[in-house]
Amino acid sequence: MKKILFWTTPFLILLLLGSCQQKSEQNEWIPLFNGEDLTGWTPKITGYEAGDNHGNTFRVEDGLLKVRYDQYDAFNNRFGHLFYQDELSHYKLRVEYRFVGEQCPGGEGWAYRNSGIMVHGQRPETMTLDQDFPTSVEVQLLGSDSLVERTNLNVCTPGTNIVMGGELILDHCISSSSAFFYGEEWVTAELEVRGNEVLYHVVNGDTVLQYNQPQLDERDPTYARLIDLNGGDKMLHKGTISLQSESHPIDFRKVELMILE
Repeated sequence: MKKILFWTTPFLILLLLGSCQQKSEQNEWIPLFNGEDLTGWTPKITGYEAGDNHGNTFRVEDGLLKVRYDQYDAFNNRFGHLFYQDELSHYKLRVEYRFVGEQCPGGEGWAYRNSGIMVHGQRPETMTLDQDFPTSVEVQLLGSDSLVERTNLNVCTPGTNIVMGGELILDHCISSSSAFFYGEEWVTAELEVRGNEVLYHVVNGDTVLQYNQPQLDERDPTYARLIDLNGGDKMLHKGTISLQSESHPIDFRKVELMILE
């Protein structure tokens, strides 16, 4: 018996060390943006095929991921999304962003100082050519000024529904409890996504919204096609993440991911 214990102990130590190393990797922030180019990301802009970065809308300059419209004569409902390459389920996502400059001419009034992070989304190649938004859950990035004041990190549900307080929410958007954010200050937005269980919105360290059970909306035109792609399950347990272009210029200086167990 002693001889068996003598030989098994080193293997037990190696197993424990391997487990600790895996846990450490899962709980570290990983940069998704390399500061040089759009490697690992795919644009999809309304009216254009996936991969067509019309007007150089999404670009990297001065180490920043920028959304710009200087090559647009008018916005003309050309909503865009920049998709990260992997589908994700249990994770934290952290971005540092700021709104800059003036809204593109022709942008919607509600899109002023408005962008977003889409989570549990469909893949870009499954979107139709003229589809405005991916079926997903949208974490809104919102700015305020003397003309308009809006809470930040609200949730909207293009093609989806969520549950809050045990109740299925059919409203398209729900406001958070955040403060207002003005000017061109950098803001840290963090999301915690745990599959189909719970999602948290955190802005500058404050949790301002949480909800459960993101799911496909049977009322949406994309439902029949996407439920087939989702294995017949209306509940969303994973999906893409993407950054929006909705007509107001925005900078991102960090986009970071932490994989959760």
